Amino acid sequence: MTNFNLRSLLFTGLAVGVSGCGLIDSDVTNFDLTLPAKSFTIDAMNWQVDQSAATAMLSTSCGSMPAACMTAAASACRTDCTGTCSSETSTCELHLDVSLFQPIDLVTEKPELKSINDEPVIKVEIDSVNYEVESNTLNVATPEMTVYVAPMSAMSPKDPQAKAIGVIPATPAGMTTSVPQMLQFTPTGRAELIAMMNNYKTPFNIIVGSSLTVSSSSMVPNGKLEAVVYIKAHAGL
Repeated sequence: MTNFNLRSLLFTGLAVGVSGCGLIDSDVTNFDLTLPAKSFTIDAMNWQVDQSAATAMLSTSCGSMPAACMTAAASACRTDCTGTCSSETSTCELHLDVSLFQPIDLVTEKPELKSINDEPVIKVEIDSVNYEVESNTLNVATPEMTVYVAPMSAMSPKDPQAKAIGVIPATPAGMTTSVPQMLQFTPTGRAELIAMMNNYKTPFNIIVGSSLTVSSSSMVPNGKLEAVVYIKAHAGL
């Protein structure tokens, strides 16, 4: 999908012990690591759904012609959507892709890291990863959304270079969170995030991906959702 903005996807705190000559104090074995907050928003307007075309598509029988749903989707939605034939109802369904990314450049965003520029890598440990839905006017529930890390050349969750690190559970329509919630790590998610942050001189992307399914029994999405993910970590040399 076109850039969603989900408000503030990555937050970590960074303080580096530095000696008077600009080098890390030899007594410092670890330090807090922080990235500036990253902003993301899911805005239903970005799909440019034609309500009348979508209504016609969702009532189309496709049992004998499943390919007709792809053709109908092209009329119902201008960008980042596909159509499939439901095996349960034999009518078309519309799938609206969620695909957004933000670049992370640790050295540029955290100039403190320049004091250890002779070190090729740092040893990162993840303390916690939390998320918070700060505002939500969407009239439909969002499905589970997966958070990925990827090289700068990868900007889509469908890119094979994108590695899933965790999931944000499905969010009911209009629901927000009053306190941060824990991100659910994938089995390898913590290690994938650590690997990206260890190589701090190499910029990378944070990606959020999912797909909203619209059927004849559901509403076409309207409104927007903003969320933030906070990552706390520490590192040593």
